[in-house]
Amino acid sequence: MPQEAKVTSVDAIEAFRSSLIVFLSKARPTLEEISSDVQRTRMWLEGEQRDHWEKETKRRRRELEQAQGELFSARLSKLQKASAAQYMAVHRAQAALREAEEKQRLLKKWRRELENRTEPMVKLIDQLHGFLHGEMLRAVEYLGEIVETLQAYADARHRGSTPARVDASSDLPPAEEGEVAGEERSP
Repeated sequence: MPQEAKVTSVDAIEAFRSSLIVFLSKARPTLEEISSDVQRTRMWLEGEQRDHWEKETKRRRRELEQAQGELFSARLSKLQKASAAQYMAVHRAQAALREAEEKQRLLKKWRRELENRTEPMVKLIDQLHGFLHGEMLRAVEYLGEIVETLQAYADARHRGSTPARVDASSDLPPAEEGEVAGEERSP
């Protein structure tokens, strides 16, 4: 025999549904922002920073070549003796070039690390986003249907008529007096 539902407050279900809608309206943009931040960081490393350090390496290489050329010219020239400033310029240019090359190596490492560390988390975020967008929206719709059904039930009870109870044998014809529902009638 089915038990009756004991719902004490339809308003509580509606309040939960409203809270769920608010949660979804805040959660989805947050997840999208996280995914967007990861994508922006990836683009920054792969685009802007890579371009910057490639250009910087080329510029510093040219400066080194120029400083070495000036030092070489000074050594060859009997008129001018290579000065300590020219030697220092070559050393500074070499150090600057090494720094730019090291930055490029670090950048490659960071790109790999970013991919390795964020990919599993991004997949989880995408799954959560899909769950929120799919299952939770269906849950909101279902809760709305539940509220409507319970309110209709409550309205019917307040009007004085009790709705017919639905049980497992509801698809069988009604039993006549003295018969048990579900048994065959004999002609």
